Amino acid sequence: MDVGLVVYGPLDDRSGGYRYDLELVRGLRAAGDEVTVVSLPERSYRQRLRDNVSALRRLRDIDVDVLLQDELCHPSLAAVNSHLDDTPVVSIVHHLNSREAHPPWRQHLQQAIESRYLRSVDAFVFNSETTRETVAAVTDPDPNVVAYPAGDRFASDGVPLDDDEIRARATDGPLQIVTVGNLEPRKNVDGLLRALARTNGQWRLTVVGAAVDDRYEHSLHALADELGITDWVTFTGRLSDADLAATLRQSHLFALPSHYEGFGIAALEAMGFGLPALVSAAGGGSELVTHREDGFVVDPTDTSQITDAVAPLVRNRSRLVSHSLAARDRFVEHETWDETAQTVRSFLTDLVANVE
Repeated sequence: MDVGLVVYGPLDDRSGGYRYDLELVRGLRAAGDEVTVVSLPERSYRQRLRDNVSALRRLRDIDVDVLLQDELCHPSLAAVNSHLDDTPVVSIVHHLNSREAHPPWRQHLQQAIESRYLRSVDAFVFNSETTRETVAAVTDPDPNVVAYPAGDRFASDGVPLDDDEIRARATDGPLQIVTVGNLEPRKNVDGLLRALARTNGQWRLTVVGAAVDDRYEHSLHALADELGITDWVTFTGRLSDADLAATLRQSHLFALPSHYEGFGIAALEAMGFGLPALVSAAGGGSELVTHREDGFVVDPTDTSQITDAVAPLVRNRSRLVSHSLAARDRFVEHETWDETAQTVRSFLTDLVANVE
């Protein structure tokens, strides 16, 4: 099968969505498929709209059986798909841009453009049932497949952790909390800081992630200073896989109460290290985490819910161990990247066969 994939910029692992695309390409190629990656320029939203003409020229020139498009690229493709030939177009949807917070005028404009794009494709790959439901509110989501992201990239680092290591770690010092994700307002690290500032007892927070919004990063440092918790918070920036694995191995709790998250690959990866995952109720996190069993599902706008979840773990390490073991077990039950790729490949194979 000859497959095309449209993304912005290089296909790397800068975010969970890109990691999903990267692992999918690896899986397809391992199965013997030819995958052509079409990289569109990363520019401002307005400039991306202007790229529809050049994108059409490029996509008309590739000969594939099926064309995958990362939905993130919708501004550059909204007027393209209706002009392509009979090659089926499949959108990989991680989460909708229109679900993020924007000024009202921009929200209206981007929602209209995104909706036009969604109605122009032939099929969908979704990373969660929640994401499928958000698209269903805009257009008919069929045909589709829900293929959950995986979290097994740290298998060579001894993941999943065994019971003894998880139990031994739980007795060590302050509660070690880690959050992993690009530093942007949607991730709600500011809400996490405010919640932790109200948490009694000893804790430490490690913030891992690249600053994709410099103003937001600066505001986080200023907020930590204002709250008087600077000495308890460490900003590492983006880490290598080896350093991230070491950080997760030394931590007790993963926390990322995003304002919206289509699924949450970082949370799943952390669960492999035996970290209960504190995730947002806004999005697909509840499809991964069972509240008060292997983690916590909180309202991202209510910092008291975050505080109430964290505080007992500071005091009660037996409870921490129970949640940690449950998180590890949930990770073990979850799909691997090979299984995710096979799910998508089977869907694409059937789609192509029906077209032929």
